[in-house]
Amino acid sequence: MRSVLNSTAAFYQRSLGEMTRLRADSENLQRQISTGERLSRASDDPAAAARLRTLDRTEQIAAVDRENAQLLSNDLQLAANEMELIANDLIRARELAQLAATGTISDEQRTLIAQELDSLSQSILASANATGTRGEPLFAGENSDAAYAVAADGSVVYVGTASSGDLSLGQGQTVPRGLTGPQFLQFDVGAGTTDAFAVLAALSTALQGSAGDPATAANTAIASLENALESLTKGQTINGARLAWVDSIQGRQLVQSETRAAETNDLGGTDLATAITELQLTLTALEATQASFARVSSLSLFDSI
Repeated sequence: MRSVLNSTAAFYQRSLGEMTRLRADSENLQRQISTGERLSRASDDPAAAARLRTLDRTEQIAAVDRENAQLLSNDLQLAANEMELIANDLIRARELAQLAATGTISDEQRTLIAQELDSLSQSILASANATGTRGEPLFAGENSDAAYAVAADGSVVYVGTASSGDLSLGQGQTVPRGLTGPQFLQFDVGAGTTDAFAVLAALSTALQGSAGDPATAANTAIASLENALESLTKGQTINGARLAWVDSIQGRQLVQSETRAAETNDLGGTDLATAITELQLTLTALEATQASFARVSSLSLFDSI
């Protein structure tokens, strides 16, 4: 009788253990399917869990680098737009200087040209003091205030820093944040340097009667405006090259992020087709085990008497 009791107890324990295991397996598979994650804890696969933690940390750092690259790309594009506006203003100023240099216009016409030159100078000043996506000046270097200011005597002076500084985009890649105003608005003339603001101001003053020969002053201004446009073109080329470089870095960042995502999915993601198949098999096995247990446990020795 004792052996019968022991056998019965062992049968119950085995059946209960098997059904508990199958139920746990089915719940785990259902969790994997619903969450898309294969691992519920590090002990499920220590090596994979360690690699997943490394990938996650790398991706968090890379996300910051991608944000910096996007912000820099936006600022460089905004800078390109403003420099194009400045180019248009300088081209118009050169046209006005050429008109003033003819020597056949009246004093009233010279005054009107001078007024338009003043308006162009104000337009260039607005572009030079333009701000980027975060509200910081585009051409003031590392200064948080405007790049240019109007002095007490009416002249326009640069008040930013000498350089713009570099921005790290990860993996040892650094790119200058932008151009300072003098890098594209200032140029050499004669034995010294000047800028577009000084040239326009001098021409405007000359056309309003301060110069004995306004036509000669206009001819001198034409040469200076040509130098101003040349300096601006160099600045546009540098800005465009940096924008292209940032775009290239962004492309690599995207590829690397997609590679990490693929590895993360391979290590910790759920293969839905496999998981669903295993769940169906597990549920079938659980149902069969429960039915077998119910059938066997209902048997009695008295049925054989």
